[in-house]
Amino acid sequence: MSYNLLKGKRGIITGALDENSIAWKVAEKAHEEGATFVLTNAPIAMRMGIINQLAEKTNSQIIPADATSDEDLTSLFIKSQEVLGGKIDFVLHSIGMSVNIRKKIPYTELNYEYFHKGIDVSALSLHRMLAVAKKLDAINEWGSVVALTYAAAQRVFPFYTDMADIKAMLESIARSFGYHYGIAKKVRINTVSQSPTKTKAGEGIKGFGDFFDYADVLSPLGNASAEDCANYCITLFSDLTRMVTMQNLFHDGGYSTTAVSDVLLKKLGIIE
Repeated sequence: MSYNLLKGKRGIITGALDENSIAWKVAEKAHEEGATFVLTNAPIAMRMGIINQLAEKTNSQIIPADATSDEDLTSLFIKSQEVLGGKIDFVLHSIGMSVNIRKKIPYTELNYEYFHKGIDVSALSLHRMLAVAKKLDAINEWGSVVALTYAAAQRVFPFYTDMADIKAMLESIARSFGYHYGIAKKVRINTVSQSPTKTKAGEGIKGFGDFFDYADVLSPLGNASAEDCANYCITLFSDLTRMVTMQNLFHDGGYSTTAVSDVLLKKLGIIE
């Protein structure tokens, strides 16, 4: 069911890889809600995915861009405005990568070259995007930027290794840039901390399946799906949330504030 929440709005959606990704679901929902937008991802990621199918489904153009390149991001914002016929109203930052996780390197033995790469791709890319957009005055007043994060930025999840630190930096950038962009152009910037979600990136983490089940049992509402997260992002892009900025917003079925659940205790055999 569509509410036309984004009717007339223009956007940029990063990170859509396949139909299981949150960015893919956000694109579908944004299209349903009346938005026009461009899709973007790094050229290497695009070769791994099926983004052309999403572009056709949502009548969108694809503009490849390396989020670690100021030149590529400048081109992205300039071309997006040309394609869409005006300034941007919303941006989804759904970019994350950890070579240390891929190579199963323990947190206490991190490869710092890989760590720097993860920071550049997964956190500094948000700062770069915002800096380029601000310099170009590419985002309309009351525009909205949402970056996807995870609760490991506040709590210890051993298997999340360097991405926990990287997500903490991402959230800090959203707060700090949210202040400056809010003062300058009323642009609001938030992060959404999503439940464990069965995406290509999530399932690449060791022990993800077991942890997914654990979080689902602990959360009073269960794990939030990628589609649920997309719905939430749409509200943050809409005018209904004009005064929400510089926040880390938990979208996880209550997981982040639940210490223990009766269901979990019963499964562990602690209570009957």
